[in-house]
Amino acid sequence: MNRVCRRFSLNVSAWVWIITLVALAAILAVDLLIIGRRPHEPSMREAGGWVTFYVVLALLFGLGVWATAGGRYAGEFYTGWLTEYSLSVDNLFVFVLIMARFAVPRQFQQKVLLIGIVLALLMRGAFIAAGAALITQFSWIFYLFGAFLVYTAITLVRQGENDEDDFKENVLIRWAKRALPVSSSYDSGRLTMIATTGQRLFTPMLIVMIAIGTTDLIFALDSIPAIFGITKEPFLVFTANVFALMGLRQLYFLLGGLLQRLVYLNIGLAVVLGFIGVKLFLEALHTNQVPFINGGQGVGWAPEIPIWLSLLVIIGTLGVATAASLAKSSRDRRKELVNA
Repeated sequence: MNRVCRRFSLNVSAWVWIITLVALAAILAVDLLIIGRRPHEPSMREAGGWVTFYVVLALLFGLGVWATAGGRYAGEFYTGWLTEYSLSVDNLFVFVLIMARFAVPRQFQQKVLLIGIVLALLMRGAFIAAGAALITQFSWIFYLFGAFLVYTAITLVRQGENDEDDFKENVLIRWAKRALPVSSSYDSGRLTMIATTGQRLFTPMLIVMIAIGTTDLIFALDSIPAIFGITKEPFLVFTANVFALMGLRQLYFLLGGLLQRLVYLNIGLAVVLGFIGVKLFLEALHTNQVPFINGGQGVGWAPEIPIWLSLLVIIGTLGVATAASLAKSSRDRRKELVNA
């Protein structure tokens, strides 16, 4: 148990937590205010500016971690942020499918995305708190995390390229559509509306929110073990997740059709998650306290993968997946032109 507790060695005061939470909440509030005042589809320039702002903000935050806590923790933050950011892009693809499935008008898509991001933050915050509590109490949890990530990686490889079948209506969505009075109109983008008969109806926006929320829940189950495979510091886990989600709304509009061209993203993410899963398993062996494994002692041959190597593997894998995706899309487009 002591060995597990020593993993939490980044001392973050309550004041630092409060200041960080207030600052991040203020940024999200600005996002909410913009959408509340003027629902619109952002231009490429507007979306690009916001995405750049959030990326620079994350890079500056990492430099702040470097200045106050050292390069090791800065490396953990950057690696965790990059991993969560790549997983969030995959999350965006499912959002695209949901928007298309329920024919959400473009002017309301910003609102859907922002609410989806807020839900994701709340869910991930809860999972981070639960994960940190489990880690401090049960050293064997890393074996489960590692096995889960490897299983997820295998599932992604079997799934192959992203396609429209990646989103299927779950039990909750089917129940809501069947049991609730839902209109066919989005009206003004609210959750309810008054019909001409005077009856209050739910708009399809409610069904979309349920779809987004349940999707966020599924992605949180993947992302939290992945980030704990990189850093065990709750502060870094939380901030890496928040910075990965901030700007996701604008990234959705900036990438546009490019999301459809990232055909090998799932394969790249599978490699990343599989690598982190193996890393977690090796680390669990190295710091083993499970009685029936090597008598409760650490396994000497199990190496600890340094954070710089993890960062290189993740950057390299995502870079290759992106380049291969764009090359394939370009070849397919040329073939279509030749056959046309």
